[in-house]
This record gives sequence, C-alpha cells and structure tokens, in this order.
Amino acid sequence: MQVTSLSLEAFKEMDYWAVEKYNLSIELMMENAGLQLARLIAKKATETSVITIGVGNGNNGGGGLVAARRLAAWGFKVNLDLVVPITKDLPKAQLERALLFGAKEGIPETTDIWVDAYLGFSQRLPLSDAFVKSIALANASSAFKISLDIPIGISKDGALLGFKADQVMTLAAPKIILEKLPNEVDVYMADLGIPKAVYNHFNIAMPNFSKNQLIAL
Repeated sequence: MQVTSLSLEAFKEMDYWAVEKYNLSIELMMENAGLQLARLIAKKATETSVITIGVGNGNNGGGGLVAARRLAAWGFKVNLDLVVPITKDLPKAQLERALLFGAKEGIPETTDIWVDAYLGFSQRLPLSDAFVKSIALANASSAFKISLDIPIGISKDGALLGFKADQVMTLAAPKIILEKLPNEVDVYMADLGIPKAVYNHFNIAMPNFSKNQLIAL
C-alpha cells in the first residue's frame, strides 16, 4: 500500500499534535506501540523462545517494556537488557510492571529473538559506549533481530551501522529514513492510535488500520 513517508521531524510534529489537540497521552501511545510490538515478536516466537528486549530510559524503551510485559503475560521467557538506569517516570512504571509479570533483568547466555527498543527516533550519534556494547552483543548473536520504530545506530542515509535488524516495526506512518534499508529487512507499520483527523491535518493518507493494525510495507 502507498502511504506517504515522513521525515523524523515531521513525525515528531504529528506525534505532538496528537498529544496536544486530542489528549492522546504518551502512556496510551506507549501501550499501543508495546502491544503491537509484542504481537510482531509473538509471530516469530515459539513456546520455548528466549526473548531479550533492550531498553533505554525513554519512550521507546517504555514501549519495549510494555511488549515485555505483554509477552511475559502470554507465557514467553523475556529478558531485559537495561543499558542505562531507568529513572524517568513512565519507563520506570513500565519496568516495575514488566518485572512483576515475570520478565527478568540481564542478557541470557543465548537469545532467540533480540529486540531493539533502546532509543528510537530521538537517538543522537555517536552512541554511548554502553549502547555500542549491547549492539555488538546483539549483532554477534544468532538471534532474529527486531527494531522498534527505527534501528539504533542507523545512519541518516538508512545504512544499518548499528543494530542489524531483520524486521523493523515503525509507528503510525512510514519514515523516509527506512526507505534505504536493505531489501531483506522487513518493515511493518503499527497503529499508534492517532486519529484520522491528524493524518488529514498533515495531508497524508491514513493507513487502513481498521482492517489491520500491523501492516507489512
């Protein structure tokens, strides 16, 4: 399907508009993102899969922690790579919930599915050594790799210099930066709960989320 791709700056503006004009809280969007991410991971997982979700101290990490909670609730083995201390209110609350639901802290010896919810579209290069170390561990593993929104360490021209994602689940609309990913990377677009009026305001077609909330691009 053809939906207009956005720059990261345009998506930030769209995101902000949804929050300000429609009282669509960050927490609600985080819950939506995390549920869709969990659904995508579950498609790839088996009952015995070991899942590692890498998170940072921001909204992208919060989405990863929602996914961890949902997957743990469904009975999957979920581990959390906590690269930095989780101190912000929303991610901290999501971390507490994920741990209560059975997610474990730390990187296991072997991982079948490694999820990058480290930084998202607010990332700045160069990355800190802690993130570089986690990316290296992930890339050296045989795990299937999934990124939330955009892969950590992606260059401005879409080169996968950091996390070598096999799948990317982008939120609400396609991003221009993802158009230059290698052909073998599967990109999905997830419904974030943003209303059609916001898409209309920015003069872009709303994806057909009424039929499918997770669309392969």
